[in-house]
Amino acid sequence: MRRVRALVVEESVVSRLILSAMLESDPAIEVVGTASTGALALGRILETNPDVVTFDVETPDREGLRALQAIRRAHPELPVIVTGERTSRAAATTMEALALGAVDCVAKPAPLDGVHERPTAFRQELVAKVVGVGSALGPGRQLALSCLSRAPAPPYAQRSGRPPGPVDVVAIGSSTGGPLALAALLSALPAGLRVPVVAVQHLPPIYTGALAARLDASTRHAVREASAGEVVAPGTVWIAPGNYHMATRRIGARVRIALHQAPPINASRPSVDVLFDSVAEAYGDRVLAVVLTGMGSDGLRGAERIRRAGGQVIVQDEATSVLWGMAGQIAEAALADAVLGLDEIPKEIAERLGVRRPGFPAGTRSPRLPRPAAAFLSA
Repeated sequence: MRRVRALVVEESVVSRLILSAMLESDPAIEVVGTASTGALALGRILETNPDVVTFDVETPDREGLRALQAIRRAHPELPVIVTGERTSRAAATTMEALALGAVDCVAKPAPLDGVHERPTAFRQELVAKVVGVGSALGPGRQLALSCLSRAPAPPYAQRSGRPPGPVDVVAIGSSTGGPLALAALLSALPAGLRVPVVAVQHLPPIYTGALAARLDASTRHAVREASAGEVVAPGTVWIAPGNYHMATRRIGARVRIALHQAPPINASRPSVDVLFDSVAEAYGDRVLAVVLTGMGSDGLRGAERIRRAGGQVIVQDEATSVLWGMAGQIAEAALADAVLGLDEIPKEIAERLGVRRPGFPAGTRSPRLPRPAAAFLSA
């Protein structure tokens, strides 16, 4: 089997050596080159023809972000995974990188020396993402980075015959490509939603807070990183904090947020399955679940639980997903009430909530960056 070809871009020579060794320790990966700057990486891409690039874009003069833009322009089919530090500044920079077209991120242990903090977990996550993204999105496959690109619908893109029922909560799950998809989705939903929104996006600690702040600034909704004990009230979007499972718990007439650190599910904490199981228990048949772009199968078991309880499930289609893993698994298991492009999902949500149908503003079908994403980038 052909190995995934990786290019490692790190300013520190120590980091280059450590990340290269971690990747090379897996037989499915071949490190074909390294670079110390984004500018050098552009040349190395031409020389080595990698399937995926790992890139620490955090630089004092924003050279890394400018280089990422140049890579996206020159090689739109080449996936980039950001490797950042566990700091607020790195998290904010990573959100910009994801808005510019990086497909995923991995937070480094601090320090990255194999002594002080979980290097094994970091290596496993890095390897899994490089193999998953590099295998699925090698050269010749255009990334759906705009989240609005359209193509002929797959055979799953149809609505079920079930009539939509009343909805008291919207639960969202996303992973690879998810921050940009969430920005586009929330930007197109009308303000003043009559139901709460709870969401799991696979991101490390600190990064989820940066994502919530960015979405809060760039959309019409109140978006916050969830805290334990908060009442799940209409009109707010709660993002699960990194390294914590988020669940909803009905206590009397109110539903509250619960956070815990049970073992990861589907190698993820937070897990979409944990959230979906809990909303099915708390809200019964009045749940609308939405699964967006992402690698793996997190959310599949939870979607099954929601359907058994009588709730509804809609998923993003393959044409507008960066990776059609999570959503695709649910579609193939015949658990989706609708399989739709990202530009159609806000309308579907609004229709099922019984509110005015929203839409993307005119001119958002850019092949690169739709306006909701541009707002996310500039937040």
